[in-house]
Amino acid sequence: MKYVATSFIGVLLLVAPTLVEAATLYIDPGTATLYRGDSLTAAIRIMPDQANAECINAADIVITYPEGIMPVDVSIGRSIFSVWVEPPVIDKEARRITMAGGIPNGYCGRVQGDPGHTNVIADIIFRSPGLQVGMNTSDAAAEARIEFTDETNVYLNDGLGTKASLRTLPSIITLERTPGPELVDDWRSLVQADDVPPEEFSISLQRDPIAFSGRYFIVFSTTDKQTGISHYEVMEEPLAYTNEFLWGRADAPWLIATSSFELRDQSLNSTIRVRAIDKAGNEYIATYIPDESLRGVSVGAYYFYGTMAALGVFLLALIIVSYFWYRRWQRRKENKKSNQNEEEIVIK
Repeated sequence: MKYVATSFIGVLLLVAPTLVEAATLYIDPGTATLYRGDSLTAAIRIMPDQANAECINAADIVITYPEGIMPVDVSIGRSIFSVWVEPPVIDKEARRITMAGGIPNGYCGRVQGDPGHTNVIADIIFRSPGLQVGMNTSDAAAEARIEFTDETNVYLNDGLGTKASLRTLPSIITLERTPGPELVDDWRSLVQADDVPPEEFSISLQRDPIAFSGRYFIVFSTTDKQTGISHYEVMEEPLAYTNEFLWGRADAPWLIATSSFELRDQSLNSTIRVRAIDKAGNEYIATYIPDESLRGVSVGAYYFYGTMAALGVFLLALIIVSYFWYRRWQRRKENKKSNQNEEEIVIK
């Protein structure tokens, strides 16, 4: 992951001088208690060294966690990062969470009046397993340390991809062996309360000699400030069916997609729709109709024209055969009449 972020930095970090010495990457809350079956939202936060006019614009983050606590989701709905080269990934076998992203114009810290809620990079939702048969609940509470590894780096907004001197702070979670007085599930409550669809977005049609072997593809992206984007879906609908609302059917052929998608219909004779769905199930659908000047002959049209051409050849052959058959029939008729006339002459 580190080399990916480094190449990303070479493109992203293009502005602003730096006088920096340090940055702080920390997990909020720093300490907490988690009862059996409860969940906890831990925010990854960044604090540049404002005293030295520090600005950062990218981070490559690796977090580890112990047994006894389970990450169930990662939300970037509140993130200050707008570009992700590696969206958050949970590796449950290695007990690691990785991510890499950035903010093109840099982040220089909280502004005056900011209560401290706008320096979030991601929210990780941890859950303590529920009670299991045979579990000894009399044992003392365990301790879970959620922390950054040495692979974690933050980069300065200096146009050079310089690594910032970094201080990291872990989160220490006390894991109680018994359930609490009431179930606490902040994430579920947030999802249930989220009735706001993702932000509006547009679809960009692209063609590049390298990407997708020069074939047409689309690029799109949006955010969801409540629970975050769950996934995207794409559907290409033939223009002939535009007014039939096929995309709204329960069995409509939506395809799971990332933020770039190679079009199946390279003739561009389709209405392109992209559906962004957040983690609460809310959705926003963007629509793109390719310009008429870009459209080619579709595969369906090739079949149609091919069928019509074959039919034309068949009809022409039928006409020619019919003509020769008719001419032959006429000759036979004339010969028969001529023979009858000759017989009548002989009889007379």
